[in-house]
Amino acid sequence: MTVLFSQEPLGEIVDELKPLLARHWSEIALHQDTIKLNVDWDAYFKLEDDGALFIYTARDDGILVGYFIVIAVSHLHYKDHVFAHNDVIFVAPEHRRKSTGARLIQFVEAQLKLSGVSVMMINTKRHQPFDDLLIKLEFSESETIYSKLLGVD
Repeated sequence: MTVLFSQEPLGEIVDELKPLLARHWSEIALHQDTIKLNVDWDAYFKLEDDGALFIYTARDDGILVGYFIVIAVSHLHYKDHVFAHNDVIFVAPEHRRKSTGARLIQFVEAQLKLSGVSVMMINTKRHQPFDDLLIKLEFSESETIYSKLLGVD
């Protein structure tokens, strides 16, 4: 099958996103025993209504197999430029060796360029194959994020 990429509105795909988000969370989330997945869908819909949320999808024979969700806003330090920060990116494991991830990122990059975005940023947990892919696609490592669990009620 041929994987197709597109931009889709949240309201049309939210039910399809939920199982993939759960798979994604179980694969990479830290502190799963204390911080449970509890998506603030209202906030996502508000961001989309404000024109700041963009959802790009990968579908194989109509089935959602990947997503790349970005929040694109003028940067607080560089107000003349729009930066697209990824919220989440995921490709189902069974599609990772088929270049689906690379093609999804390239599709998103092209769409964001057309939208006037200056910089595309991907935050990700270190994972050698994915790091290698980003370097191959000419991304530069720009920051490292550290986290520490402070407490959960």
